[in-house]
Amino acid sequence: MLGGAVGAALRYGAAAGMNQLFGRNFPYGTLSVNLLGSFLIGFLAIYFSQRALLDTALAQGLMVGVLGAFTTFSTFSLDNLQLLEQGQWLVFALNIVLNVGLCLLAVYLGTLVARTF
Repeated sequence: MLGGAVGAALRYGAAAGMNQLFGRNFPYGTLSVNLLGSFLIGFLAIYFSQRALLDTALAQGLMVGVLGAFTTFSTFSLDNLQLLEQGQWLVFALNIVLNVGLCLLAVYLGTLVARTF
């Protein structure tokens, strides 16, 4: 729970900083958070699996708590990399299409429902 609070605060700060630096004509804040979070979860997944330097609970707290709140896209990216490494090309493609397509549809439907209230 504490990791989630830290990740959320970091996300806000990083995204706001990038948007202030580069402007709002493109979602630079979201892109930068997703890229950084994806890099960090990839690094930590390998780092923690190859070294027993941290307790598993602490490693999961960093990856699920901090990075999960920082960006769920990092988890999505790690899931897809693992599917590719396992040679599950169809599941990989389906996962991308369903997550991106259905989430866009869900956001759209959420906005429609919110506009009716």
